[in-house]
Amino acid sequence: MLKSGSVGVVTPQSFRFDAPLALASGASVDGYELTVETYGQLNADRSNAVLVCHALNASHHVAGITADDPTNIGWWDNMVGPGKPVDTNRFFVVGVNNLGSCFGSTGPMSINPATGKPYGASFPVVTVEDWVNAQARLADVLGVERWAAVMGGSLGGMQALSWAIQYPERLAHCVAIASAPKLSAQNIAFNEVARTAIRSDPDFHGGDYYAHGIVPKRGLRVARMIGHITYLSGADMAEKFGRALRDREVGDEYRFHYDIEFEVESYLRYQGDKFAEYFDANTYLLITRALDYFDPARVTGGDLVAAMRPASAKFLLAAFTTDWRFPPERSREIVEALIATGRDVSYAEIDAPHGHDAFLLDDPRYQRLMRNYFETIAEEVRA
Repeated sequence: MLKSGSVGVVTPQSFRFDAPLALASGASVDGYELTVETYGQLNADRSNAVLVCHALNASHHVAGITADDPTNIGWWDNMVGPGKPVDTNRFFVVGVNNLGSCFGSTGPMSINPATGKPYGASFPVVTVEDWVNAQARLADVLGVERWAAVMGGSLGGMQALSWAIQYPERLAHCVAIASAPKLSAQNIAFNEVARTAIRSDPDFHGGDYYAHGIVPKRGLRVARMIGHITYLSGADMAEKFGRALRDREVGDEYRFHYDIEFEVESYLRYQGDKFAEYFDANTYLLITRALDYFDPARVTGGDLVAAMRPASAKFLLAAFTTDWRFPPERSREIVEALIATGRDVSYAEIDAPHGHDAFLLDDPRYQRLMRNYFETIAEEVRA
């Protein structure tokens, strides 16, 4: 539902970059586009810009609605808009769709100029660091020398952290919500199960399913179902669904069949079906690998303190007690490393029942935290 104070109807923009972008893998992308939405106005000294980095299945569409679909509400519309925590009456907010995604930026679905066919499985591996480099080029085009803040949740938070390390002079504040300094082995395992579901779909065709005019929907459905389970807490699922049966009476559950029996099954299948209609399978493989690879301490021999030492921004980190995918102790690792480097860091651990998805929701304590922090940033921008 569209919240009061919406930015209203928004129109995406596409920015073309012709200079090759060197990637961490050693490959490069020779000419690419990034799709962007902006909200609010850039002030005269260009000091009020906020970059919003998206998570796995999100995009540049952070706030408002699209002209062609009034039900297509931005994924962080409760956070960004007039009078909202990230107030577009004060800030110029930029949402960018990352390289390799499937919502307008150059990715596996795009035409490879060398072949005249979609990149498909040949699209090069991208990393969080590659995304940040591409976003820095975007900032140059927008005329933003220094972001008032770079922010994101989950994978978006990893990008915010990487900004603070890669371009310390180009952001004043780093806001990382429900994030981690690297994935646990369990998280990598969940990602691999989801990728295997996609690769095992007979319609996947080694990633070149575009040529066959087909989509590996069965694999995408299972991947989304797996992911969605990990985004919710056990308590939240119990409250929403319990063990309720769907259109059946108690006692009928023993008349086994292959159709949906429990409400939670219905919910997961709905989420899987919806996801398979709009998301690209190659993009899912690509972005989950970027998640797996993120580990800024890899280049410092596992020393997170040393990895964070280049950062000079002020930090806000927040975590949610029921988030078992990115639990609070992972955020505390970052906080402890930042304190060891002498950085200015604020940390909040919020007792919310919604699991990892809490960073997208309306918990009043979380909203108040973000509002107060961005009020402080707004005061700095005015000063």
